[in-house]
Amino acid sequence: MGEISRTSRAGTIPPSCLHEVFRAAEDRERATGRPVIKLHVGEPYFPPPREVALAVEHAVHHGQTAYTSAEGMSALREALAVKLETENGHRTSPDRVFVTPGSCQGLAALFQSLANRGDELLLPELHWPIHLQQVLLAGFRPVFYALGPGYRPRLDAIRAAITPRTRAVLINSPANPTGAVLGTELMEGILELAREHDLQIISDEAYEHFVYEGEHVSFASLEHGLPERERRVFSTFTFSKSLAMTGYRLGYVVTPNAAAAHALRVVQEASIIGPSTPVQYAGLTALKARDSARENARMVRANRDRALPALRDAGLLGELPQGGWYAVLDLGPVGVDADTFAAGLLEKYDVGVAPAAGFALRPVVSDDGRILSADPAPDSRTLVRLAFCGDPAELDTGVERLLAHAAELRSRGGDP
Repeated sequence: MGEISRTSRAGTIPPSCLHEVFRAAEDRERATGRPVIKLHVGEPYFPPPREVALAVEHAVHHGQTAYTSAEGMSALREALAVKLETENGHRTSPDRVFVTPGSCQGLAALFQSLANRGDELLLPELHWPIHLQQVLLAGFRPVFYALGPGYRPRLDAIRAAITPRTRAVLINSPANPTGAVLGTELMEGILELAREHDLQIISDEAYEHFVYEGEHVSFASLEHGLPERERRVFSTFTFSKSLAMTGYRLGYVVTPNAAAAHALRVVQEASIIGPSTPVQYAGLTALKARDSARENARMVRANRDRALPALRDAGLLGELPQGGWYAVLDLGPVGVDADTFAAGLLEKYDVGVAPAAGFALRPVVSDDGRILSADPAPDSRTLVRLAFCGDPAELDTGVERLLAHAAELRSRGGDP
C-alpha cells in the first residue's frame, strides 16, 4: 500500500499504445535486419518545403535566436491571425493566438488552463491516446461519448454524456484515428449544446487540409459574428501535417477571449518560457507554402483512393475515411483480436499496424485523480488503425500483405 500511495498521479496514467507498437517495429528490424513497413505511424513520405529549412538556417546564422514571449513572436502571430481569418473563417487578433512547440504541447497547456478540480471533459469513444493522457494530466475526469455511422459523433450521445460537472467537449475533425469529418449542421448542434450547458469546445484541427469529401469547417468560424464575450471555441492547429514539419514541433492555439488568453499565457510562461525562435521563423516561411499543403493533401488522397478500396471490399473497412491520415479496420470477420492479428502481421510479413484498443481506454479515476484501472472498451478489441500517409509503394505492399494475412487466418477459422 505504501508504494502505491507514493506513486504520483502521472505515474498511474497508462502509456500510449503508439509508443509500444513503435518499439515493437524497431525491435523487429534489429532482430531480422529487414525493414518494417510502418503502417502504424503517421509519418508522411513527403518532406517539408526546402525554404523552411533555409529559414531555420538563416535565423541561426544571423543570430535570430533570442527568447520570444510565451505567446510567440509578434510577426508570426500576426501572420497566423491573417491565415485564420482568410483561410479558416475566424475572427481573431494576434493577442488571442499562441505559438506552441507542436499542437500537442498546445493542447496540453490548453487543458491545464481550463481544468478545475472535479471537472469532466467529454472525449469521443475512439480517440487519440495522447488526448486522454493530456486530459488526465490536467486533472480532468474523462467521459466518453458514443460515435455513430462512419465514427462520426452523435449529438444525442454528447447530450447524454453531459453532467453538471462537465466543463468542455473535445472535437477532432478530421479525426485521428477514424478519419471522420464533421459537417456544419452537426457542429452547430454541438455549439448549441455548449451554449445551453455553458461548456467550452476544444477543436483539434491538425488535419485541416486533409478533407476528401466536402470542405473543412473550422469550428470557431461558427462564432465569427459573435462578440468576444460570447465565444467558447478554442482551436489548435499544427505545421506537422500539412507541411510535413513533424520534427520541427510547431503549432498554435487560438483562444476565444481575453480571459482564456490570460490563463493560457500563465501556463505557457510556467512550462515553455517561449517557443523556439528559429523554428518560428520557419513557420513564417511555411505559411507562404500553400501550394505545398494542397499538393500534399492531393498525394494522401491518392493513397487513400488507390490502396483502401481493397480493404473495404474485403469487409475490413466500412467506408473510406473522409479525411485525415488514418483508417480504422475491423477484424471481426477474420476471427481474431487486434493484438493477435498485429503481432502475426509483424512477425510473418514485416508490417506494423496499431491495435486500436489503446484508442478506446476507459480509465477508472480515484477521488485524488489516480488511475485505478484503464481497460479498453470491449468492442474495440478487433479494431486496428492503419496510416495511409506513407510512401505509396510501401503502402500498397503493406495492404497486400495485410490482406494475405487476413485471408490466411480466415481460411483457418481465425486460428493463428
